[in-house]
Amino acid sequence: MASWRRRVLRMVVVVVLALGLVVGLLWWQQRQLIYFPDRSAVPPAETVIDGARDVTVRTEDGLELGAWFVPPLPGVPDRGMAVLVAPGNGGNRAGRADFAEELQRLGLAVLLMDYRGYGGNPGSPSEDGLAADALAAAEALEELGYPAARTIYFGESLGGGVVAALQEQRPPAGLVLRSPFTELADVGAEHYPWLPVRLLLRDRFPVLDHLADSEVPVTVVYGDRDSVVPTKLSERVADEAPALFERVVIASADHNDPVMFGPQVAEAVARLADEVR
Repeated sequence: MASWRRRVLRMVVVVVLALGLVVGLLWWQQRQLIYFPDRSAVPPAETVIDGARDVTVRTEDGLELGAWFVPPLPGVPDRGMAVLVAPGNGGNRAGRADFAEELQRLGLAVLLMDYRGYGGNPGSPSEDGLAADALAAAEALEELGYPAARTIYFGESLGGGVVAALQEQRPPAGLVLRSPFTELADVGAEHYPWLPVRLLLRDRFPVLDHLADSEVPVTVVYGDRDSVVPTKLSERVADEAPALFERVVIASADHNDPVMFGPQVAEAVARLADEVR
């Protein structure tokens, strides 16, 4: 009996140590599970989008980040407003060029930003870092002639968490959240139900907390077949946004389907711009 107890105790110790090792590794490496930057340098803006130009965004902690400014398309009515596009957690600004052109064709100026560590930019991403990057991008847009009162913040997925925080600090004319989550821990709990995500997570992106007292008009756009950010989380954001202007549900769309970067989403941005300008 004593020998059996010792064997059981050893097994328990081994399991506990193994679990501790896994949790420790996840704690240490968790940002590699959140951020998936394409770090490669992007081409000059004008070679990708007609009329676009490269701009430099300078952050409060001393980084110089590349971004693209896209003016409204000549020959179309100028809505007199700009869209600050805060991307999701993957790729770089070159992958959002088609979306910027959709907005450009609707008479909107666009700033396609890249976070630190993305698109050839220095630094490594974190929640605080992305917040600093977005603030610097909004300040750069003001220098280009578009103050916050003439700007729509557009947050794609994780970028929704970025602009939800930014609008508290620097309220815009309007806010568009595309495929948003309530907070990042809720997404992690869906994908990793066997992990204590809420205890482990350092970068939180609490979208609903940031919106709780906001008076900024909000459009929420999401697909009803999202396999990355569960649709029910985007629904909750729309349900609980205090100043909801419009809810746009794209039928049969997954998180990164082309339609989520296409005319239907751009037109939702334009409708909000017309409402608040």
